Amino acid sequence: MRSIKSYLVLALDGLLMGAANVIPGVSGGTIAFLTGIYKELVDSLKSFDAEAVKLFFKGKFKEFWKKINGNFLLAVFAGVVISIFSLAKLIQYLLETHPIPLWSFFFGLILVSTVFIMKETGRFRIANAVGFVIGAALGVFICVATPATTPDSLPFIFLCGALAFCTMILPGISGSFILLLLGKYAFMLDAVTDLNIVVLLVFTIGAAVGLLCFSHFLSWLLKNYYNATLSLLCGLMCGSLLKVWPWKETLAAGTDRPLLPGQYAGDPQLASAIIWMLVGAALVAAINLAAAKSEKKKD
Repeated sequence: MRSIKSYLVLALDGLLMGAANVIPGVSGGTIAFLTGIYKELVDSLKSFDAEAVKLFFKGKFKEFWKKINGNFLLAVFAGVVISIFSLAKLIQYLLETHPIPLWSFFFGLILVSTVFIMKETGRFRIANAVGFVIGAALGVFICVATPATTPDSLPFIFLCGALAFCTMILPGISGSFILLLLGKYAFMLDAVTDLNIVVLLVFTIGAAVGLLCFSHFLSWLLKNYYNATLSLLCGLMCGSLLKVWPWKETLAAGTDRPLLPGQYAGDPQLASAIIWMLVGAALVAAINLAAAKSEKKKD
């Protein structure tokens, strides 16, 4: 039986996870590892099975709540929601007023996240290399082929929610990174700050479906093909760095093309961009090193 204090700590963990999922490159799954709730989170999400559904529709709500570890999930996701709504306005403001430093920060986050995830795969193996190459090619293709503006239709928003939130249980890749790839990062920030209830409701339903449906599959995938899965994700993140490169232009076809160094060499923001890349890199390094220390203490 948890105390009120322990639930407050879980809510704080959720706040950190929510912050991580607003910022591309910092994974909510990594934060869950760091705070020691990752296994319980995955197990709780997996508990939404046929038995849980039967308990709910039979009106056995107490048993249903206990089976899904409801108090735990409520505390964590309350923190996640509060964090997302708190940070969205700040990120939106920075996107509008300081885009180059912000994208530079994101670039540093994602680049170093890739390095740390690759370390998890251990020694070099052909299967991992193939997974990385496939992921990188897919990432580049998405960045080059995806229009800068994707549909704003509700079915597409539902899909975005499903894909973005299923990554919450993946250490190393964040939901906001997926939204960046889908061209809906700024759109969802606007929806949060403007309280667009319809869009938020559809996105939330998609998120719930994504978490419940994909948690089983992703858990199985990581359990049986851990290294290959991480390698594929690393490649995807590495190839998709094109999406967050600070200097880019939008072509007539609607795609973003990164500018070459000579095209922005005289930009007065170049120095600050480099600094913010290093800050983003340092943040990810600090989080991952702290997580590694936490794991060693448990062992």
